[in-house]
Amino acid sequence: MFRLAHLSDIHLGPLPDLAYRDLASKRITGYINWRRNRRASLHEDVIDSIVADMKAARPDHIAATGDLMNLSLPGEIELSRLWLETLGEPDHVSVVPGNHDAYVPRALDKTCAAWAPWMLGDGMTEPARRGTFPYMRVRGPLALIGVSSARATAPFMASGFFGENQSKRLATLLDEAAARSLFRVVMIHHPPVRGAAPAHKRLFGIGRFQNVALRHGMDLVLHGHTHLPTTHWIDGVGGTRIPVVGVSAAGQTPGGSRPAAQYNLFDIGGAPGRWEIQLTRRGLSNTATGISEISTERLG
Repeated sequence: MFRLAHLSDIHLGPLPDLAYRDLASKRITGYINWRRNRRASLHEDVIDSIVADMKAARPDHIAATGDLMNLSLPGEIELSRLWLETLGEPDHVSVVPGNHDAYVPRALDKTCAAWAPWMLGDGMTEPARRGTFPYMRVRGPLALIGVSSARATAPFMASGFFGENQSKRLATLLDEAAARSLFRVVMIHHPPVRGAAPAHKRLFGIGRFQNVALRHGMDLVLHGHTHLPTTHWIDGVGGTRIPVVGVSAAGQTPGGSRPAAQYNLFDIGGAPGRWEIQLTRRGLSNTATGISEISTERLG
């Protein structure tokens, strides 16, 4: 049995000191949103509690599906790299970027450079960077495939993009993993499901992603972005159904408009055609103190 932990939307704070030039972009709207909303509802002490409980569960690997930052400020990029060092060794943690990690033009390049060790695919001479996703890492019976939906967008937009180049590379990696009888986990920030996110936050390329799933197969899709603990299903090869699992924001305090902080644990066993997946959600609730089990769900 292989245990995979999943968390997302960490939104590390507090924000570093800002100069006026830092706000001469889309960042001004994000800064206002952070001051009005995120500063109160997302808290680093909650993140610390979530991570401590997750490590106590002794996962074999950790998947983080983006939005470690808020505005992609240079200080945030460095802070996120240091936080990843505390989360785990690069071989033990796999990461994909979110829209807040690519908040303004050129931010994604800097983010990828900082997170490079945690996005180094097996056999790659250099880590994934903008334009070279997805990457694949094999850990035990799992193939962890990191897709990037992150891109800079206009103010008041938080959409993602999955294009033709990534589609072709993803198909190749999925086929390679299938030939090796591996359990295929695809990590992406934006949910590749219609209606899972509001129009201004949706993924462009959902049909393209689902077509790859239908033709080449996947066993599990992990995403963030919505700050919701959800399970959707998309079609796979030969009438199979693929679970698409989201998670609450890792730093969300109780009592807000979204569910309090959680993380996911997947216990995965079996073999191709008869994989067994047990999902356990752990986190904070509005009625209890400390981290506890929220729910369990059998996905396969």
